[in-house]
Amino acid sequence: MAIVLAIALYAIQPSGMTLVLWLSLGSLFLHQIEEWRYPGYFPGMLNTALFSSDIPDRYPLNANSGMIVNVFFGWGSYVLAALFWRQAIWLAFATMMVSIGNIVAHTFIFNIKGKILYNPGLITSWLCFVPIVYFFFDMVIVEHLATPLDWFIGIGIGVILNYFCVCKMIIWLADRNTPYVFPGSFLFPNSQKN
Repeated sequence: MAIVLAIALYAIQPSGMTLVLWLSLGSLFLHQIEEWRYPGYFPGMLNTALFSSDIPDRYPLNANSGMIVNVFFGWGSYVLAALFWRQAIWLAFATMMVSIGNIVAHTFIFNIKGKILYNPGLITSWLCFVPIVYFFFDMVIVEHLATPLDWFIGIGIGVILNYFCVCKMIIWLADRNTPYVFPGSFLFPNSQKN
């Protein structure tokens, strides 16, 4: 998806805020590659470090809840922000709050709770999300793209997305008997049985 998006952006050559928001979607794709593919053990790390799960291959985060959080809420909100920011800049603020939530979680929360120095998603948080968040807010402020109400609504929806559509969704969809189990490669290396 990141490669397809890069080709499309090269062909269309958007600029300004439109470019920033499509790059934000691309950064989400790259972030999810780091979390779920290379090295890819984010699910097991989250279940082990954050929830001290005794069955980190499925509880509380499972493959179904991961798909709903990342594809439905993640891709959905970032695409809507890129498409409709002119009509509703607050959508873009909301996605930036999700990116900020990822920066904070991957930099501090997961590393502190897991007593680790690296977790999948940390590198792309800093290489992708940090500069995009900076350019977004710089552009909004310098070009006066948002009203105080846009800031209020956008930040509020961003907090809601982070809390209800990420954190709570994992809890609500938790099922110790779920058929949506992660393979061993998705597990935190320290949680795998010898």
